[in-house]
This record gives sequence, structure tokens and C-alpha cells, in this order.
Amino acid sequence: MGYTFAILSVISGAIPVLVGLFNYRQMDNILKIAVVYFLVSFLFDQGFWIALHAGNGNLNDMPFVHLYLFVSLGFYSVIYYYLILNITLKKITIILAVVTLIAFLYNSLKLLSYPTISNTALSIFLIILSLVYFYQLLNRQEYVYIEKQGWFWINAGILVYSAVNIFLFMLFNQIPKDLRPNIFVIHSVTNIIANILYSVGLFCKPQKTT
Repeated sequence: MGYTFAILSVISGAIPVLVGLFNYRQMDNILKIAVVYFLVSFLFDQGFWIALHAGNGNLNDMPFVHLYLFVSLGFYSVIYYYLILNITLKKITIILAVVTLIAFLYNSLKLLSYPTISNTALSIFLIILSLVYFYQLLNRQEYVYIEKQGWFWINAGILVYSAVNIFLFMLFNQIPKDLRPNIFVIHSVTNIIANILYSVGLFCKPQKTT
């Protein structure tokens, strides 16, 4: 079961990429950045999958996992900086990004080990910013159909993925290796759900935002 969901998880990454490319011309600049990130993320996932099976599990791809997290932090920092409208909260976004980067740099001292600290730090960063964005979306001065806002769905996917998997990331090194494939079904399922939510968001037609 774990293997099946892992395959579906990797394949599901193609859905937001295809939807994003299909609707790319009508998207605003922030959504276009998100589409590029989804493409980069999908390519990394393919690389991780190949590395896992090419060497019968003996290849150490942890340096590339660290690299992927650095790339993710960069994309998400830019995205949320532009999504969040309040000037003070923009500054807080920058501060959080810097703190998270410091955690990444510290964790990268163990480049060949699973980046538990980095993954956890990124999850905390995304949980905070996704909640801030939801607060902003729900407190607009004029009425909007939030279910028609593309970023409502994408932000929901980010929050679901980060909030559910943060404990897996925190406890990864304590999980026995023989149990990891079964336990990480949780990660695979939430990744599939997140990719579906991203795709729904990218399907939404541009709405007026103020």
C-alpha cells in the first residue's frame, strides 16, 4: 500500500503543472511564480524517485533534499511576501524567512542526513504564513467569493500539507526504517490532496482583489 501511494503521490505532482501550463497566460505574476515552483518541485520528486530505485536504495540523495528545501523556501518567501498586503506582516514574513534560512544553514552541516530541522522549520514557516493569508482573505473590507479565489485553494493545500506532515518530519529519525514506508503513507496521501487543491486553485479564473 505504501508503495502504491508513493507512486500516486509522485504522479500527482504533474496535475498542477499541467493545469498551470494550460492556464498560464491568464494568470497573474504570483500564480505564474507558483506554477514554476510546482514544475521545479515535480522535477525534484522525479529525481528523488529515480535515485531511490537506481541504486537499490543505496544512493544518498540527502544533499539534493537539502537543496530542494532551500529552493522551496526561496519560492514561498517571494510568494507570501507579495500575497500578504499589510506592510508590518510583510516585514514579519522577511524575518521568518531569515530565521528559517538560519535553521536550514545549521541543518546543512549534516548534509548527508535527513533534514529534520529544515523540514520542520519550513513547515512552521508555511503554517504561520498560510494562516496569516487566510486571516487576510477572510477580513477583506468588501465581499468576495473566497471559493473562487485561486489562492484560497492553493493556500489550503500548503496548510494541509505542512500541518499534517510536520510531526512526520520532526520524528523521522526516530521512526524505524522498516516502518517508514507504511507511516509515510500519510505523507503521500496529504501530498496528493495538496496537489489536487493546487490544481483547483490554478483552474480558478482571475478574480478582482482589493
